[in-house]
Amino acid sequence: MTQDEWWMQRALVWADYAAQQGEIPVGAILVHNGQELAQGWNQTVIQCDPSAHAEIVAVRQAAKQLNNYRLLDTTLYVTLEPCVMCAGALVHARVKRVVFGAYDPKTGATGSRFDVLRDLRHNHHIDCLGGVLAESCGARLKDFFRHKRLL
Repeated sequence: MTQDEWWMQRALVWADYAAQQGEIPVGAILVHNGQELAQGWNQTVIQCDPSAHAEIVAVRQAAKQLNNYRLLDTTLYVTLEPCVMCAGALVHARVKRVVFGAYDPKTGATGSRFDVLRDLRHNHHIDCLGGVLAESCGARLKDFFRHKRLL
């Protein structure tokens, strides 16, 4: 198992937690110097906040912990390709690298629909790797929505 796969497994734990809470199963882990700095899971329903995506929750937590809005030399592991909102926040936070699991062909902002993280017009560019444990990440999303349609 690679280091990226190991951290993605940790993000999947939070995706499962989100699903248990009735949220879309997306989990995120922010890593700094090989240590887990923060974690997040989708909380839009619980918090009644459309911006409470897993990535945003983790970034907010990390910024408070470091007392700095710039999250230099960090890697975000997230189970679903970030959307435009999250990608923009990651650029502004100066995250160094993003590793995601499942691609999102409808709203993905790291190459599927848009490519916000690598847009050369930004003053900060983020290294990005997609498809890490994509099958496991995607299966959770498919199962969640399949179950929702049955209700």
